[in-house]
Amino acid sequence: MAVQKSRVTRSRRGMRRAHDSLSTPALSVDSTTGETHRRHHVSPEGYYRGRQVVNLSPVAEEDGDEE
Repeated sequence: MAVQKSRVTRSRRGMRRAHDSLSTPALSVDSTTGETHRRHHVSPEGYYRGRQVVNLSPVAEEDGDEE
């Protein structure tokens, strides 16, 4: 097991941790719907780069009586 030879100071510990913080996700505005979405992801309405790539029409559910 590795054991440090001398104590790590608060300054040096903080310098090591300086890059560990989480950044906010990059957001874009869709050109067609004007909706804000994550970069390189499909918008909640199914649009990607101005085109509808996922059809989100409501699906009729069948009667699910399982007895």
